[in-house]
Amino acid sequence: MSWKRSEPGGETNVRAMICGTTALESLENELEDFIVTTMELPWSLARGRIGAAPKAILYADSMERDDLELQIEKAPPASMVLALGGGRAVDLGKYLAWRRGLRLVTVPSVLSVDAFVTPAAGIRQQGQVVYVGEATPDPLVIDYELLRTAPSWMNVSGVGDLLSIHTATHDWELARDAGKSEYPFSESAVGRARLILNGVREKRDAIRLNSDAGLQAIVDGYLQVNEICLPAGHYRVEEGSEHYLFYELEERLRRPFMHGPIVGLGIAVLSALQENDPEGVVGLMRQLGLPFEPGHLGIDRPTLTASLLALRDYVRRREDLWYTVIDERPLSEDRIHRVLEGLDFDVPRID
Repeated sequence: MSWKRSEPGGETNVRAMICGTTALESLENELEDFIVTTMELPWSLARGRIGAAPKAILYADSMERDDLELQIEKAPPASMVLALGGGRAVDLGKYLAWRRGLRLVTVPSVLSVDAFVTPAAGIRQQGQVVYVGEATPDPLVIDYELLRTAPSWMNVSGVGDLLSIHTATHDWELARDAGKSEYPFSESAVGRARLILNGVREKRDAIRLNSDAGLQAIVDGYLQVNEICLPAGHYRVEEGSEHYLFYELEERLRRPFMHGPIVGLGIAVLSALQENDPEGVVGLMRQLGLPFEPGHLGIDRPTLTASLLALRDYVRRREDLWYTVIDERPLSEDRIHRVLEGLDFDVPRID
């Protein structure tokens, strides 16, 4: 048997977890009366391994709320949802489980985003991303062989929401010092979050290679973030100015980005603005093989410059965004030129 079942405990938003190279096969006696939410490729890779047939297959073609409601209305009765695939397939599964009150089994096919451990489903409403509902995987299934069918850089991209601790905790400290923190500042939470970041540094070679230990390190990092953030009621240690650049660019360019790489670009740029060891964190991202360069994302220098010039006004327009370095330090064209120094705009774009 090449899998192990455990109960993470604490406030991880995971009731049980099955990990291993044959974790998918462990579901044979677990799945019954279930609906699958998925995408064509991951389903084609996994369906022969789960040993059970679903009552229906819902593909995550659109995440618009009206489209999701139509899918749910047409789906047959069931007692369980198997959410198998990337972030969209998992979010569709969480939304269905929440709307119908069904048990959720989650099987990520790539670790590029942390949707498989977060409670809310990320959907779109009139084109805007909104987070709704609450669902908990029981179990979360981490099948290393399934994950390794994805390009290795896609799994490495999962560290984006762990490396963001570097800039987000610094932003929270700035907010505390300015008397602008939206929540009671917690030295303990910041310290615990930075230990997660240290864990990524220590496991960087295993993560880059997508070894069992490296893949598990990403998953464990997400669970540890939840243990800090869910009891606190916010993700201040993990989200800050690096995410806000991502939000501005997505609105500006009206196209989605893969989460980890665009957050990585934000970390590179905003750590420089913070004067917060940008060389160290950029070096770590390069050692990990995270494709965070502007060229990887199809972003040219004039576009990134325009985004940074507009970033403070964008943040002030968004009343839901926290106080960060963006509020403290104006970005002139000269400063932006210095901040962008050393980033690669010519590297080939990732698909």
